[in-house]
Amino acid sequence: MAWNDTRPLSPHLQHYKLPFTALLSVAHRATGIVNSLAIVLLVLLIASAAGTPESHGFMSGIATSWFGKLVLFGFTLTLYYHMANGIRHLFWDVGRGFDVEVAKKSGKVCLVAAGVLSVITWLVALAA
Repeated sequence: MAWNDTRPLSPHLQHYKLPFTALLSVAHRATGIVNSLAIVLLVLLIASAAGTPESHGFMSGIATSWFGKLVLFGFTLTLYYHMANGIRHLFWDVGRGFDVEVAKKSGKVCLVAAGVLSVITWLVALAA
């Protein structure tokens, strides 16, 4: 049996341009995973306070470094995005917001809300 070179190949995901709402769906799932991992890091930080002063100093030093603050800001951003998109899903659960234009607008609102709430949270935290 000879191999048939003329038949079409199945297209792969990288050949498609995913719609905005599909990208938001992927981001919602990804932020859920990131939040689960970040909670583990926060538990380690809190648990280190119950340990020796050296262990808490080490973990606190990591958390207060520029990289630690960047990670914490990213965690804040993913937490707010996941929350905002979760609220959006609650509206979908009752049958609201399924129109394409409304779904796009509510997705943009989720992104803006996550950014604004993260910046406000960090401004308040750094001012205290």
